[in-house]
This record gives sequence, structure tokens and C-alpha cells, in this order.
Amino acid sequence: MGQLWESFVMAFKDVFANKTRSFLTMLGIIIGILSVSLMGTAISGINDTFENSMEMIGNDVLHLQKYPWFMKGGDWWDFRNRPEMKVEYADKILQRSKNISFATPEMQNMRNVKYGDNSIQGVFIDAANWQLQHVNSLKFEDGRFFTKSEDRNASKVVVIGYGIKDNLFPNQNPIGEDIKIRGMKYKVIGVLKEQGKFLGLFSFDNMVIIPLKSAYSIFGRRRHMSITLKVREGVDIKTAKDEVTMIMRSLRGLKPSEKNNFEINQQEAFREQFSAIKMGISGVGFGITALALLVGGIGIMNIMFVSVKERTKEIGIRKALGAKQNVILFQFLSEAVIIAVIGGMIGLIITTSLVGLLNKFFVASLSIKLVIISLSVSIITGVLSGIVPARKAAKLDPIDAIRYE
Repeated sequence: MGQLWESFVMAFKDVFANKTRSFLTMLGIIIGILSVSLMGTAISGINDTFENSMEMIGNDVLHLQKYPWFMKGGDWWDFRNRPEMKVEYADKILQRSKNISFATPEMQNMRNVKYGDNSIQGVFIDAANWQLQHVNSLKFEDGRFFTKSEDRNASKVVVIGYGIKDNLFPNQNPIGEDIKIRGMKYKVIGVLKEQGKFLGLFSFDNMVIIPLKSAYSIFGRRRHMSITLKVREGVDIKTAKDEVTMIMRSLRGLKPSEKNNFEINQQEAFREQFSAIKMGISGVGFGITALALLVGGIGIMNIMFVSVKERTKEIGIRKALGAKQNVILFQFLSEAVIIAVIGGMIGLIITTSLVGLLNKFFVASLSIKLVIISLSVSIITGVLSGIVPARKAAKLDPIDAIRYE
């Protein structure tokens, strides 16, 4: 054990005796580990952002619409010529379904919103019935959602997102105040809690919700409509989707041979697209990482062969004094691993400094698991790169090595 420790100390000293050479040898490993850690950090951040976004649309919510969220080679004209959704579908589905607990028709549009001298351009206006609060499990910072009575009476009331409150009412409580949407006054009755951006793009905080019937004077009645459905607790979403499909086919009067002229969207569609994108990112990242580590590994192997050649006489003397093959092997293998691990640590330090930059685009953090994986990759690269030169050093004949000039 004493000889092995002495060999490790000697390997450590040899690495730092040639700092410039060792650093240049590390560059490939640094780039490789930087690629591994940055890719892992980015994917972790994208995953977190994606899961937060999926919570916003709900994993137990179905969206009955004219168009699919993602058109997979379908004929756009077929989708375009489908009949529009009708308000009464929501009530009829609720009456016939055993698996749906809430249903709301929805219309969306973009409008300017104004309060006093403050105004916001392009605010997302969501018009729905009173059941939307249960469908989307809305959480409030202050106030409440509109009631069934306010919904039926087309009351001019509005629930605003957290971002709207910050921009229109920076220093006051908005509850009870009137905002203008297309020149019409709506009384603020609720403020939603901060939700953040959906997939890092669209912010649910920059939206307002109004009763559906009151929206006709703003949107008109011919706006595209969708029906949002909440699956009853404990019911499998596929079972609910199949049931809604049968109800809609009946409502539309479709024959068994006819295709569906509607779409039931759910978050699974986003998950499929996200998985494909993530695989693409991972594939590119893995390719860059593998190439960098290969270059780094070849660099370490090359420098270790040079080191063995330079120290051939030293190896011969040590073996003549009784050093065993495994001690010599361990020394040179340790040197290769030390170079790789130090390179990996430098790569991780650079990654840590770049996490702040990544956080400007999505949630990113360097997890302990990723650090362990990166260091493990460094060690494996060092072992694979150093094993051949180390074996060569260990098998040198002591007499020939001492005579080497």
C-alpha cells in the first residue's frame, strides 16, 4: 500500500512538473466535460420548464377543438373545412358523460387593455364560463373568479393575470377597479397567482379572463371556439377521451365509416414533440461530447507514451530496486487519471459560471448527480487512455530500460 501511495504522489508531482504540457493535454477533456455538463444542465432546465408548463394545461384536461395541436402530415384543408365547435357541446357532453366533471367553451383573442394612463398591447383575452376555475384549477393572489350568475348575465367582470396587475396597477390594489378592453369597462374581481411562461414562450401572467357571453360584444360570435374538459378524478384519461369521442361523433351525426371531424388534444401531444426535440438535442450533445473526449483521450494517451519514453531509465532503476509491475502500472495510470479528473473539474467550474447565463432562458442548475456523472466520465476516459502506456511502462525490462539513452 505504501508503494502504491508513493506512486500516486509521484504521478501527481509529474503532472504539475509540466504544467503547460498537462494543461494542453487536458483541453480535450475540458471541452468534453463542458459539453456533458452543459448538455445535462440544459436538458434538466428544459425538463423543469416543460413540466411546469404541462402543469399549466393540466394532465387531466382534454381540449376539444377543430384543429390538432400538431399536424402530422394531415391535409390542412380537411382540418380547415371541419365544422366549428358550438357552445352547447359543453353542456351536452356533461349531460351524457360519466367521466367528465367540468366543461367550458372557450374563445381567445388578443386585445389592448387600459387603465387610466397605463395600457398594455396584445393582451391574451380568454373568454370562458364559470367552470374554467375548476377545469384549470386556478389559484388566486387576490379576489375570486366570476360566479355562475355573472357568467349567465354576461356581467362585465374580469380576472387578471399577475403580470397585468404589475403593469396596470403597480402601486395599488386592482380589486374593484375598472379596466377597458376595446373601450368597454370591466370590473376587476380577481388576480391570479404568478404562473410564469408556457414552454418559456407565452406568459399566462399576461392574460385576462372574462365571462363568455360578455365577450361576444368584443369578439363577435363567429370566433373559433374550443371546449375544455376536466376528467373526473380517478378516471383514466384515455377512457375519458374515448367516451368524449363517441359523444362528439353522435352530436355531429357521423356514420361509422366517416372520420372524426374534430380533434381531442391533450398534453401527451406536447410530450411526444418534446421527446423528439430532447432526443435531437441529446444526440447532437452526445456526438460533440464523444468527439471531444476522443480527442482528449488520444491526447492523454500520446502524452503518456512520451512520458514513458522520457522516463524509461527511471523506470528501469525503480524496477531494479524492487518496484513491482503493478506499482509502475499504477503510477502511470494515476497520472493519466489525474490529468483527466483535473480537466473534468475545470470543465465543471466553467459550467457553473455559465449556469447564470442559461438561467436567463430557462431554469438551469448543476445537480450533484450531473457532477458525479461528469467526474466518472473523466475517470473512465483517464483509465482508458492511460492503460496502454501504463502497461508498456510496467512491462519494460529493467536492464534494457537502464541502458536506454
